[in-house]
Amino acid sequence: MTEHSESLAALMILLGHDFKDENLLTAALTHSSITKGKGRGGTPQADYDRLEFLGDRVLGLIISEELFKRYNTAEAGQLSRRYNSQVRRETLADIAETMGLAKYIRMADDLAAAGGRQNPAILEDVTEAVIAALYLDGGMRAAKKFIKSQWWPRFDLKDASRKDAKSALQEWLAKAGKSPPIYSITAETGPDHNRKFKVAVTVEDHAPAEGAGASKRAAEQKAAAKMLKDLQGE
Repeated sequence: MTEHSESLAALMILLGHDFKDENLLTAALTHSSITKGKGRGGTPQADYDRLEFLGDRVLGLIISEELFKRYNTAEAGQLSRRYNSQVRRETLADIAETMGLAKYIRMADDLAAAGGRQNPAILEDVTEAVIAALYLDGGMRAAKKFIKSQWWPRFDLKDASRKDAKSALQEWLAKAGKSPPIYSITAETGPDHNRKFKVAVTVEDHAPAEGAGASKRAAEQKAAAKMLKDLQGE
């Protein structure tokens, strides 16, 4: 048994599914940094890009259905906040880190050396791709079994229905009779595979607040959280 086969076998135990088509799982773990331009006979090798697209939709459906059944008296807005909390990048990256998925990701050496396996965007994409691989190989039952094991314990956490910082800031400003916040990127650094963003948020009659993160969305959330804290402290 090769090292790669041993790695896949260990991951299948972790996922709770014995893949009939191991190529699906391999593709789900493969970053484009080691596939671009390396196909044979003009056929590119598979990476997780397409699987991530499908996995995002499978996860969304399963989470939506469970929230609808579990919180049968919740209003649509409450369900939406719980949903957003469960499918956001931070949640998927945390699940990937907690279960040790990062060590199975296949990527170019320079990307790995630059911290690629700790990049929240990559962890998010791989998690979604693995869900797609489970779905394609074992149907909705296999995908739901994995999602249930990783997501169900998170539903009742105290912050599972809390508004994200951007939504909370916008609502606070609306109640105060002020215009919506304006977000702008003030800095963007690092190589393509490991970008860093700095974002400023501006509101009426107040100094801008800044936030930084590995994605524009994460930086906006941090800036919004800082602005909201400043406003509520006035």
